[in-house]
Amino acid sequence: MTNKEIVQALYQDFANGDVPAVVAKFDDNISWTEADGFPLAGTYTGPQAIVENVFMRLSEIGDDWGVVVDRIVADGDTVIADGKYTWNHKESGDPCEVRMAHVWTLADGKATAFLQHVDTARVRELTR
Repeated sequence: MTNKEIVQALYQDFANGDVPAVVAKFDDNISWTEADGFPLAGTYTGPQAIVENVFMRLSEIGDDWGVVVDRIVADGDTVIADGKYTWNHKESGDPCEVRMAHVWTLADGKATAFLQHVDTARVRELTR
């Protein structure tokens, strides 16, 4: 698989709710950075820390959390995913969405780093 195909598979596995398949594509020492100002902000190291501090906490932001990738661009070991987050507001149930970009770094067929870019002010506005 190419690095682009690995990242595409990650998003498909996430959409299918297959977290074990997602984390199987992570290096044991992956560094995962959620943007400053995002409700889950911080840098987490290793698959278990990501599951506990990100995946299991997405419901704090909203219900039916999803990622829609519009475009993936790859250059060597770097893969960029451009798209949007979607969710339903926890209280009103209204649909919410915000643009995002993810920067992935891969080595030897595994994701070694993840960097989130997102309009954190818009996320805070939509989750009030």
